[in-house]
Amino acid sequence: MVRAAGLRELRLAVAAVLAATIAASAVSRANAQAGPSRPDLRRACGADVGVVCAGITPGGGRIRQCMVEKFDQLSDGCKAALKDKQAQSTGK
Repeated sequence: MVRAAGLRELRLAVAAVLAATIAASAVSRANAQAGPSRPDLRRACGADVGVVCAGITPGGGRIRQCMVEKFDQLSDGCKAALKDKQAQSTGK
């Protein structure tokens, strides 16, 4: 027969596993909805940055500012990735 203390420990263990599973599921869902990642943006926009923003020293948001100022010169793939990232960050 299972003692009350053993049953209590079992319940706590089951609750801990359940909580961990729920937390992992929430993190997984959040990552799936996060849109393009930084590596995805680099793949989509790397060549554009090399051409459109050539000579710009990275750091301090200078590359980002260049891309904003010269958005119309970026490739369609880069524009789409940037728009997706912006939509995800603004919740649209």
